Amino acid sequence: MMAKPYPNAPTLVLVITNDSTVFLKKGVSSAFDMFGGRCTEVKKLVARLDTASKTEDTTKKLCEVSFGIITSKYGYIPADYTVMPYPAEEVMDSPEDYEAVQRKKDFLGKIDYTSKLFDRIIVCVPKHVMKMILDANALPNGRVIAVTSPDFKEECEKRDWLFLERRGARVGDTNADIIFEEIRKISE
Repeated sequence: MMAKPYPNAPTLVLVITNDSTVFLKKGVSSAFDMFGGRCTEVKKLVARLDTASKTEDTTKKLCEVSFGIITSKYGYIPADYTVMPYPAEEVMDSPEDYEAVQRKKDFLGKIDYTSKLFDRIIVCVPKHVMKMILDANALPNGRVIAVTSPDFKEECEKRDWLFLERRGARVGDTNADIIFEEIRKISE
């Protein structure tokens, strides 16, 4: 994986996942607070990274974290955007659903555009969405931590990405620890 281009600058981390059929709020809410279920594991990783401090100077944050969610209704949005719940049966769950949302909302274009400035991009998405990301070349070489199917291991390695086999709902405890240590390594 690539070193940070500006070693003394804060480490910028982007975490990307997709929505869930579990809506935690009945009305308007941030996307972060809206989605539960499988998103919970990724939200815990985001919180862990966001609240971590550097080893040598515990008054300094380990990194700056942004969180993006690919939603079935709104496309790709920052997790602090305000959303409303939608019927659970409208949540993407098949290749055809992901491709339909891509046609309507161009989430791959938005991911490509917004991911360029980050030192590390952590991707925890379903297998077909990962295939779409790879096919579109939507993420930069050398900066991605891909939590995905073993089917993509070779392709991830060609792009100088850190491949982690998906365990658990989206991340898994072991992978979360590996991700945390990778972020610590480039941030200290």
